[in-house]
Amino acid sequence: MIMRIFYLIFLCFLVLKTHAQTQTSLNNLGAIQFVVPSSAGTTGDQLARLISAKLGTKINAAIVVENKVGAGGLIGIDYVAKSNPDGKTLLFSATAFSTLAALRNDLPYDPIKNFTPIVLLGTSPLVFVVTNSLPVKNMKEFIDFVSKQPSGSVNYASPGVGSVHHLTSEMFLQETGLRLTHVPYKASATLINDIVAGHIQSAFVVLQTASQMVQSGKMRLLAVLGQSRITQFSSTPTMAESGVQIPPISAWFGISAPANLPPALANQLNSEINLILSMPETRAAILKMGVDPSGGKAEKLDSLIKHEIKIWSQVVKKGDISID
Repeated sequence: MIMRIFYLIFLCFLVLKTHAQTQTSLNNLGAIQFVVPSSAGTTGDQLARLISAKLGTKINAAIVVENKVGAGGLIGIDYVAKSNPDGKTLLFSATAFSTLAALRNDLPYDPIKNFTPIVLLGTSPLVFVVTNSLPVKNMKEFIDFVSKQPSGSVNYASPGVGSVHHLTSEMFLQETGLRLTHVPYKASATLINDIVAGHIQSAFVVLQTASQMVQSGKMRLLAVLGQSRITQFSSTPTMAESGVQIPPISAWFGISAPANLPPALANQLNSEINLILSMPETRAAILKMGVDPSGGKAEKLDSLIKHEIKIWSQVVKKGDISID
């Protein structure tokens, strides 16, 4: 009799477990909100819409992309951090996720504890470019040239204080001891045009932003911040090869969810998105955006975020950088 009772309890447990697994299936979520904390039309927004459309088709769900912009991405990130961990709200995380964590001590969320990393979608390396009017052809010549000029007479630009471009520039200056004047912009396109025109002398930019102007000879590419050279510009050395020992830096894009997302959902999301990233047409579309498709386990994104927060926190502290 006792054995029969235990057997019935065991059967009930199996039924409940199966029911719970069914309830946490991606196919049962219905509508999904994909939050993008950047403006429509940006590379991140385009990538988010590409992935969300394909994911929606695969799991037969309606995925709505919402651009929640403001405070450098904080508003959209915080919205997801405070959402229910039911798989119905996902964050298109990007480089600003880690730079914000390094720059602000008053974040309304914890960048590690309040999120579940899902997958790293792709990366795009930063490169160092100069205007053609500078008499330099490589990083050594640039460093030597700046060293002989009055302090601050040579400038560099970025798409804004606290951007990954700005922090990378500060890390470069801290490593080399150079003194350059920072000229913050609101848009990368304007920045690039002013480098071509000679108003700006140097900048760290995302490869895709500068590639066309470099190929047409309207600006000069001196170094790549990747771990290896870029096929598109194979004659251009990495920063390490140029003698400047700073970590490889890339703009990156990923997907996260609120903390405590059921592991079954997290694993399904990772699996489905990895399948999407492996599709030839998806890879071709992402590469066209200037992004190298990545993928892999969730730990890859988690490690990247933690590594970058550590690096940028050191740069911010040493440079006494503030976005206030």
